[in-house]
Amino acid sequence: MKSVVLALLAWLAANALILCLAGPELPINLPDPATGKQLTGVNTLIAETLLMLVLIGLLTRRRPRPDLAARAPEHAGRETLGLLAYGAVAMAVGYALGKTLGWHPFGWHLAGSVFGTHDDVTPREAVTWAGYNLVAYAIIPFAYFRRRYSARELNLRSADRRADTTLILAVLTVESLVQIVALEPAIFDLSARQLALGAPLTFVLYFAGTVLPAMVFVFAILLPRLARLTGSTAATVMLGGLAYTVFHLWDAWAVFGSPREVTVSLCFLLLTYTGPGMVKSWLTVRTGNAWVHVWAYHALAPHTLNDTSLIVRAFRIR
Repeated sequence: MKSVVLALLAWLAANALILCLAGPELPINLPDPATGKQLTGVNTLIAETLLMLVLIGLLTRRRPRPDLAARAPEHAGRETLGLLAYGAVAMAVGYALGKTLGWHPFGWHLAGSVFGTHDDVTPREAVTWAGYNLVAYAIIPFAYFRRRYSARELNLRSADRRADTTLILAVLTVESLVQIVALEPAIFDLSARQLALGAPLTFVLYFAGTVLPAMVFVFAILLPRLARLTGSTAATVMLGGLAYTVFHLWDAWAVFGSPREVTVSLCFLLLTYTGPGMVKSWLTVRTGNAWVHVWAYHALAPHTLNDTSLIVRAFRIR
């Protein structure tokens, strides 16, 4: 209950700070920075994620609840701190690498993802971003922890494939419909050739650059340790959502040039990503399988659905 109250207060505070500091337009790098429109959009997303949490709870109510805490060691605090410290270093290196190469900092979203920006992305940047994230957040952490823990302890094995498949199809259908109605993705404006080439390329790039990094780092490794440390399902889900948010800090629309810009950007990040991160956490907590969120609520919708048009432009697919 305490976690829920804290989450509600954080939501109210983020909205209040944005309204007080932003003015008519958000001081961030969006094609349409109108404060009212963007706040309405992110709060609608939060409402949708809350409904998704309820839907997942209903769909999994008869399933045995996996004990994620038992999959983490007794010294979970030490491993958690080490993992977060490693993540901070990876973020710092990603920032420096992107800037050094004359591109955007490497976070878990390619510049222009989801919201779009005024900035251009080159094929070389997209491939390097995906490669760096795959190595830094997926391959290296997985190689380290897989030597010490089983696939089950890393939430990588299904306990009920049929139930997982049913859940994936239900959540994917609802999420796809919401994305189509709410965001009107430009994928439907692409030609058959652009769609045939762009959609698979988008899937591969985002699978390497954001889906696998998030799945391995947060939902396979970090989440069981949060469960062990907190002893609370609600706290685990919320902290998983916050962890997911932190790794989007370098989103290209965020601006950190002044205290006002920093505050608005951080609040907007919180409102944008904590909800989806909680849905991914909840899917993992209820199934014990980190792969479920990959197919139900990440790889296909929203990324392939919403970001294919971005990749088509970046790679100049005609």
